[in-house]
Formats: sequence, structure tokens, C-alpha cells
Amino acid sequence: VMAEYSRVTKACTERGELWEDPDFPASQTSVFYHQTPPFTFTWRRPTELVQNPIFISEENYQFDIVHGKLGDRWFVSCLGCLHLTKGLFYRVVPADQDFQPEAGYCGVFRFRVWWCGEWREVLVDDRLPTVNGKLVFVHSQSTNQFWPALLEKAYAKLHGSYEALKYGTSLDGLSDFTGGVAECVSLRADPTTCGRLLAKLLDLTSIVTAVVTGHNHGQSKMQPEKLANGIVMGVNYRIYAIEKVERYSGEQVSLVRLRTPLGTSGEYLGSWRGRDAPEWDDVHQHERDRLNLKLTPEGEFWMSYSDFVRTFTQLEVIHLDGETSRDEPSLRHKTPWTSRVYQGTWLKGVTAGGCRNNADTFHINPQLHLILSDMEEVVISLNQHSVMEPKVIGFTAYPLSKNGLDSISKAFFKKNKSLVNSQYTNSRQVSERVQLEQGGYILLPTTFEPGQESSFTLRVFSSKPLKLKLVDTAPSLVKPALLKARGSVDGKSLQQYEAVFLQVADEHRTVNAFELHELLEACLPNDYIKSCASLDICRQVILALDSSATGRLKFSDFKDLMVSLKFWQNAFKSHTKERTGILKAERLRDALEDVGFQLNTEVVSTLVLRYMRKDGTLRFGDFVSAVLHLSVAFNIFEKRDPLQNGAVKFSLGEWLKCGLMC
Repeated sequence: VMAEYSRVTKACTERGELWEDPDFPASQTSVFYHQTPPFTFTWRRPTELVQNPIFISEENYQFDIVHGKLGDRWFVSCLGCLHLTKGLFYRVVPADQDFQPEAGYCGVFRFRVWWCGEWREVLVDDRLPTVNGKLVFVHSQSTNQFWPALLEKAYAKLHGSYEALKYGTSLDGLSDFTGGVAECVSLRADPTTCGRLLAKLLDLTSIVTAVVTGHNHGQSKMQPEKLANGIVMGVNYRIYAIEKVERYSGEQVSLVRLRTPLGTSGEYLGSWRGRDAPEWDDVHQHERDRLNLKLTPEGEFWMSYSDFVRTFTQLEVIHLDGETSRDEPSLRHKTPWTSRVYQGTWLKGVTAGGCRNNADTFHINPQLHLILSDMEEVVISLNQHSVMEPKVIGFTAYPLSKNGLDSISKAFFKKNKSLVNSQYTNSRQVSERVQLEQGGYILLPTTFEPGQESSFTLRVFSSKPLKLKLVDTAPSLVKPALLKARGSVDGKSLQQYEAVFLQVADEHRTVNAFELHELLEACLPNDYIKSCASLDICRQVILALDSSATGRLKFSDFKDLMVSLKFWQNAFKSHTKERTGILKAERLRDALEDVGFQLNTEVVSTLVLRYMRKDGTLRFGDFVSAVLHLSVAFNIFEKRDPLQNGAVKFSLGEWLKCGLMC
């Protein structure tokens, strides 16, 4: 994508023009997509709004970002937190950008956001929506800095419009700007347990923040609600430490060190807040020195733990793995999280089985094998990549028995009780903290409804080593799908076809695809079976059964075909109990296994793509065609791999011939 940025800057410089982003136009729909906008926006570049715009100013910078008339407070809170974590800030906001023409300014800015499971570079032009010459969304109030307004534009571009950000949350924002896993912990539960968890989190590479959530969402946009003690609602206060201090009386007090992301506004006015608070006079000087009380940075304050749990309603925590947290100075001496990631897809008819209420299809969801070397508390987080139309998602985990993966089948999920069930919501991500024993687990990320498609990222974070891998079958031919007619058993019933066969056959007593077509039309009993008698399938039959390479079949080949069709029909029938002749795509894999093919998910996906009809099903003809394809493909491979190395070599000519035979 750097190439994209270079391409844009090069083209603009050559043409002497400022960039206009074709993918996020300066129009009303980029701002309000569903609602009618409250006013008409004029799009202006920073150079048209102020005399000397700057991208980032770092000199004695006072945090002065406001949400403007239409921006979002949660977004300002995220920017405040990001700005406090300088190492992470510069990954999102590359500092080598400017409005100076001599520095190569051409109206394009780039940002990096963790989006759909990867760091994505987002380009925006610098035309910003204004009303009466003033910015109406997030902006810097007193300085000429434009990174906040431009980053908001990049984030709005990813969401499709500025309006879409109204439904965003600080948890999503923080994880998109840090690449971490988000977790929300209620502080209203049990203060002692919360205290232990908080101490544990502060030792790990996690960004821990505390928030007071307002229950009345209709609060006025203009004035953030402040509690009597100065704490602002809906703002993420970063927590740096939890410490015990001893008073002269010998009493131990637990204190929490926090920092407001809003510069100096939103500071705490209660007891213990800073070195001038009277409570500190009651504490020994060496205790005050140990806590570096004299050097408290601006915006930082202390609060007793008992006041802390009374004031804040929840912790919003972002966990970062060792790799991601390396650049952030405030996390340098912490224990890094170990993480394992799986990126997958829910595909209709293949891996979109829905939640465990759908006993019939639940097992087709991606199954992940999680192995823990120790008893451990882990955080499991599922992110969906459907941003515009989010699905309801969640996950379920089962402990594995001594037999391990061998015990896993469709029946396993009906017989066994699940151990972990996340909540199901249409949030971008769903996270659960779970205490697990040492051993193996099977983890299924799902949508709530079956058949819903989306890609997703599943991450498991632990402070101890762990393994996570997809459970999938290696493709293999368990038994031949093409049967041979056995003289004595099948002879009688098949003899009836000989006369018809000879009527359409040539002088060598063989038939080609067209004659076979005619023959099957005459011999097959009903329409349900006749769906496999199309000319295309007849051509496939010739390729699969013709050993003489003449494009013609003998009566013995025809007998083999009839016996095989009977075998395939029985397999097909046993998976179409509800509606005769109609196979749900979700059952294709099992039906093919009955015929003799063990297949991995990628191959099943390709077959479903090729054969599934609009209503999510296959007919008998589709099934027969798939069986013939697979028979030829396995046959070609086995012939070329006599020593069973599991790999073969082709020249281009051979590859084309074999590919077209399948």
C-alpha cells in the first residue's frame, strides 16, 4: 500500500494537482448516509481554513481535541488514550507528513489502522466537512493541528461514512488503533476480585482504562457530564498502577494511579489526588518518594481504591502481544501476552453452521484445537470482518477427552456439554475471559444463524505457552467410489439393459456421450434420478470410465455405471431425509464421505462454489457430477504417485490435459 501512497503523490506532483480521493468523495453521502444531514457541508482543505496548518505539533502540547457539533465523544477519548501511548500513536499517525509544498504536500495523508485482522494503510485527501467555515466533527480547538480531523476522516472512510461512527465504541476504537484484543470488566461485581485482576493486568502488556458509563445515552452532545468529583463520564482514564501505602497510624490504604486522556480537563478533585492533597501529610516521606509524588505528570492523579470502585463502572482493557507492545515505552518492563491467531471464513454450505442451537449443522463451523500446557486464565476474542452489516457472532468451546481429536464427529457436539459459551452479539468483537485446566479443547467460532457469511479473526491470549490450529481432514480416497458390476449378483438385473444398449451402440458395441445420453433417458426410472442424465454428465462419465481413450464405453462399463449410480443414490438418499432429491449443501461433505472421499474444507468450498444452487442445495445430478470429478482427480493423482509420496510433478501440457479431464 506504500506503493499506492507513492503512486498518488507522484501523479499529483507531476500534474501539479491536489489529490481528490475517488473512493471517499467530498459529498453529503460520505457524511450522512441514512439520515438527512442537519445542514449542507462545504468541504475545505486545512490550507483554506487557517494560515499555517500543521499535521502534528509536539512542542509543550496541551491536549485540546474536541468532538465538535457532530463528532463523537468516545472517539475523542480514544484519541486521548492513543496520544498518551506515544509508541503506538506514531504507528497509526506517521509523523513524516506535512502541509509544506517543499516537503511534497499534495493533499493526501496516510494512517494505519488495525482493520479486519491486519494493519491497513488508509489514504485520505485533506478536504474536511465544514459549516460556516468551521470544522463540525472532531478537531483540535486552539492549535492548527490537523491529525485528529484527518484520522477521524480515515476512520470514517473505513466505516463508509462519518454517520456510521455514531454507532462506534471506545473499545472498538482502541483495538483498531492499537491492534490489541479488547475486554470489558464490570467493576460493580466484586471489588476484591476486581482488585486482584487489576493488579494482574497491570503486570502484563495491557492498556488498562477505567470508564464511567452513562445509562442515559440521550445526554446532551455539548456538555460531557461530570461527576461531583470531577471525573468525566464516557472517558477512558488510563490506569498505571495500584499501590499500597501505610499511614502513620499503621493503616494500609490501596491507591490507584490514573491519568485523564483529556490533558488537564477531567481531573479528579477527591481525596489523595496529588501531592497537595491533605491525605498525603499522613504518609511517611519515604513512601511519598517511592511513589515519585513530586514528579506527577500533568493530568495524572491518585485515588483510593475504595473511591475508585465507587466511581468507575467498568474497566476497558486492550491486551497487546509481545510484538505489538514492543514499541510502547509504558509497557516495556511488563510480561508480554502470548497470542495465537486464526483467520477464517464462514461460508454458506461449507463452514457457516450457526450456533449450537442448530444441532444439524453446528459441527461444520471451523473447529480449532486449543492446547494449554498449564492451567491458565485465557482471553478468547472473536472479531468479525463484516463492518457495514454486522452479524450476530460468538463462540463455544468443549473439553477434549483422552482420545483427543479422534472423538470429534457430528455426534460429539450432541453428546457432550460445552464448557465455554460466549455471549452472542452483533458487536465487531466478542471477548471472554476463561479459566481453563491444562489440556486440549475444541473451539468453534460461529454466527448465530446458519448460512451467514463473513470472514473473521479469532485470537487467544494467555500468559503461558499455548497452541491453536485448525482441525481439518487431509484429502484421501477411503474406498473407490466407482464400483464394478459383479457377475452373479448384479448380472440378472443388469441384463435387461443389454438390448437397449445394443440398439444405440455402434458396430463395435460401444457408445459415445450422445448415445449414452439417449440410453440413460430410456433406462433411468424417474425424474429425480434422470437429473444425472444431462449431456454434460454423460461426457464426464465417458472421461471417468473410458479406459481405451476412444471416447466410447463398452456394455461392461455401462453395467459398472449403473451399479455405481445405485450406490451413489443410496448415499445421497440417506442425507436428504426431509425433502427427497434435495441435498443441503452443508451435508455434501458427509454424503461424499459415505461414497468414499475424505475431503478438506478448501476442496469442499470449491465443490460448493461449483455446485450449490441459489437456495443453498444440490440435486442428484450435481452430486453425481461432483463424484465423477473427484474420481477422475484422485485416479490421475494415484497413477502418477505410485510410491505414495503425496506430491506429483507435471509439465504444463500434462497439467492442462489432466485438468481438463477432471
